Amino acid sequence: MGTAVERSQGRGEGDGGLLLEELQAELPADLARQVFTHASWTERRSDSYERLAFLGDAVLALAITAHLYPRLQGERFGAGRLTKIRAQAVSGPACHAVANRLGLRERLEGAAPEGSAEAVRDSIATQRVLASVLEALIGACFLQFGYERTAEAVVEAFAPEIDRALNHPVDFKSTLQEQLAREGQRARYELLSESGPPHRRWFKVAVLIGDRVYGEGAGPSKKVAQQEAARQALERLG
Repeated sequence: MGTAVERSQGRGEGDGGLLLEELQAELPADLARQVFTHASWTERRSDSYERLAFLGDAVLALAITAHLYPRLQGERFGAGRLTKIRAQAVSGPACHAVANRLGLRERLEGAAPEGSAEAVRDSIATQRVLASVLEALIGACFLQFGYERTAEAVVEAFAPEIDRALNHPVDFKSTLQEQLAREGQRARYELLSESGPPHRRWFKVAVLIGDRVYGEGAGPSKKVAQQEAARQALERLG
């Protein structure tokens, strides 16, 4: 039968996500409704996708981490490298790409209150909204079907993004600096904390643009923490 990634690779990059589509189709109506409810469409924010997205973000990170860890062995794949691969594979652009393949934008537009179509199109055109809806879908699947089924579907859906992170790694720090340079700005990194024994240090870093913090990252080295902070800044900048 093959693994989820092998099945996805056999279909081609544009077809990833069939397992997640199947789980989505099996969701109870109330959970499905919450996945596609923007906070501005309901009186209680807890009825929107935001809480589910909080849960789904954790499930997504664990599913990709558990997939990568046993498959990437050796000195080339230490904690720092694995952190970078995971960060790229589950980044905002990656989630946005998966959401588009799954047709989540159309589902969200279809769930919009009557008379708000234009405003909806403007709001969900942002990467952040669609990425959050995808995370909400993952969170809903976890609640309904448990971790194992959801994780398998997540790994299959993100197979092209995992492959891209492995074969075409992105330098988030350089990308952020290039983007800021076009506007005459620079990023500045500050070490927030350093902890752990000498053989297992853990660093937390913030990236500032001007006097504002645009991202915080943590990792087993300053470079890894800076890359994560830069990734967050890029997502915040859109």
